[in-house]
Amino acid sequence: MIVEKQVRSDNVPLGILYMVLSTMVFAGVNALVKWEVALYPVGEVAFFRTLFALIPIFLIVLPRRGLSVFRTGRFLDHLRRAVSQLGSMTCIFIAFQTMPLAGATAISFSAPLITVLLSVVLLHETVGLHRWAALLIGFAGVLVVTHPGAGEFQWGTVFALGNAVLISTVAIAIRQMSQTESSDTLIVYQILLLVPLTALLLPFGFTMPTLVDFALLFASGLGNGVAQFWWTKALHLAPASAVSPFNYLSLVWALFVGFIIWGDLPTFELILGSLVVVTSGLYLLWRETPRRGPPANLKAPVTP
Repeated sequence: MIVEKQVRSDNVPLGILYMVLSTMVFAGVNALVKWEVALYPVGEVAFFRTLFALIPIFLIVLPRRGLSVFRTGRFLDHLRRAVSQLGSMTCIFIAFQTMPLAGATAISFSAPLITVLLSVVLLHETVGLHRWAALLIGFAGVLVVTHPGAGEFQWGTVFALGNAVLISTVAIAIRQMSQTESSDTLIVYQILLLVPLTALLLPFGFTMPTLVDFALLFASGLGNGVAQFWWTKALHLAPASAVSPFNYLSLVWALFVGFIIWGDLPTFELILGSLVVVTSGLYLLWRETPRRGPPANLKAPVTP
């Protein structure tokens, strides 16, 4: 850990650039996934996206780290995290099937709020009045986005919230694992273990994709792998407080892509609720950022 801190130096502009690029690629990947889950079973789309994500991950990581990247004493922890990510991925894919892309993305931004709650329960961390207030306001924003009781019930919102809860458990796990595991090891095991786990879903439904759809699935996998690496690279080049706010650009791209491809017009509730959730998340990030000295832990969770 000491060697890593000595070698790495902050480069905030480049870190921001990597974060912005990753949000753009993630938005494109999510659009491809939403398109494909309307035609093919969720498990099949998840399997192909994960399988093809191995290509850029291995091409980027192995030349730098070699086989040492697989060295770990916490395989069971990696496996448990991968199972949680399988559930998270399945939930968000079902949400993409049943609701607009921007709505599912907005609800997923409640994950940092849930992470704080789980930190209290699982890590016994202390949460002050300011953070509790931000949590309550943030969850109020989630309610505005989902607008329960306003017309027909949408199962998509339930699965989008399920994704937020599960990805929060992943964030907690990585917060603990990053004390001994490098980011490269976390990424490699994430994708590597997800391949056989998503393969377990194939017996529940498989349709041979057309050549065009197979190319789109291949592109979504490659894009996912590249975006994962860029996202992690951003958090290694600069403090989380400098680059994490730009992650919320994902919502802007989701709104744009949803309108261009599916003609989804953002509702007033979606815009208002999203602003509340994003503001609460940014406030929590600001409250948790050390006021002096470098951040205690620059390891970052990998998004599904």
